[in-house]
Amino acid sequence: MSTSTTSRVSAAHGGHPAFAELVSVPLDEFAQRYWSRQPLVSRAEELAGDPAGLLDAAAVDELVSSRALRVPFVRVAKEGRTLGDAEFTQGGGVGAEIADQVSDDKLLRLFRDGATIVLQGLHRSWQPVLTFSQALSEQLRHPVQVNAYVTPSQNRGFNDHYDVHDVFVLQTCGEKRWRLHPPVHEAPLRDEPWTEYRSGVEVAAQQESSHEFTLRPGDCLYLPRGWLHSATALGGVSIHLTIGVHVWTRRHLADELMRLALGSASKDAALRASLPVGVDVGSAQDIGDDVDQARAALIAALQAATPDQVAAALECRWRGAVRAAPIGPLAQLEAAERLRPETGLRLREHLVARLDPQLDGTVRLVSRAAALTLTAAEGDALTALLDGETLPADLIGMELASRLLRAGLAVPDR
Repeated sequence: MSTSTTSRVSAAHGGHPAFAELVSVPLDEFAQRYWSRQPLVSRAEELAGDPAGLLDAAAVDELVSSRALRVPFVRVAKEGRTLGDAEFTQGGGVGAEIADQVSDDKLLRLFRDGATIVLQGLHRSWQPVLTFSQALSEQLRHPVQVNAYVTPSQNRGFNDHYDVHDVFVLQTCGEKRWRLHPPVHEAPLRDEPWTEYRSGVEVAAQQESSHEFTLRPGDCLYLPRGWLHSATALGGVSIHLTIGVHVWTRRHLADELMRLALGSASKDAALRASLPVGVDVGSAQDIGDDVDQARAALIAALQAATPDQVAAALECRWRGAVRAAPIGPLAQLEAAERLRPETGLRLREHLVARLDPQLDGTVRLVSRAAALTLTAAEGDALTALLDGETLPADLIGMELASRLLRAGLAVPDR
């Protein structure tokens, strides 16, 4: 993390407790010593928050029995093998003949026999986890996803492996014994899963572990991507949340630079020109000069690409990677219809909203939820709202306030 990034996260940390529920050391120390480098175990007594409030056994039962979850929001594993969907799903009965709904009866039998239940995408399906993950993502400025692993006593769901994203493992119920080994492939990318290095992982897993410890309720493990790990539930059912941080890397910058360079170079007619009739594209001698010309065009385009262009492209990806805070469509429309001059409005959380002046004098409001074209005066009226203030509708303008509500950009302050 850069100094400016650390300062921004520190400010967010003061207003939102998410980071303090996961990490016991000061943020600067975490950023410089642990982030992307080495594991950190933080004990419950050193942390803030109530992990059981994020997901406990009753919540697991509710999710798998009465929420009509479907694949891929649930998967099941046992001793390193991921079970087929048909082993834990079935149709939902009259009026819901969907074949891949989770079967609580099948899960009961599988869990009784030692299988691990994996609840995937809890940052989309369970409100406490959704709220927590959005706050954490806003602080770290990296996209976050959350899965839960529910393992019966004395069992494990997966063999030694590594993840392609950083994780915070937050134990919410029971105890789990963890074994860690250093990476066999440093800082893996998303398209470099552990199965591509299976033999090296299996050899490393046979060696003495570098870290071995037990996580109890409220404890949290930070694990950089690439670190090998396995875990076994001890006495009683173990539930932990795996909070995956899909880190931005310099490879993302390189990807955007190449995309920009290809787009720019392709505007050159010489690069688009056909190769000669009879060319042998499998012959280095035939295409050597053309390769040199193509390389030169790409290098020139890469050198011309600016950090502003890369930042604009990645900002679009950042918007698409995380949801805005949930809203109720019916409540939004009712609020718009009942709007009064004194009604207080605030910006919907996690919008990543920005005002972009246009050449024609208008202002474009862009965000995760919607985009609106505004007059310059309307843009001025929204500045305070984007700064986090709550404003009465008449100060914003009644017509504009109604548009913001109907577009899901503002919500009533309650």
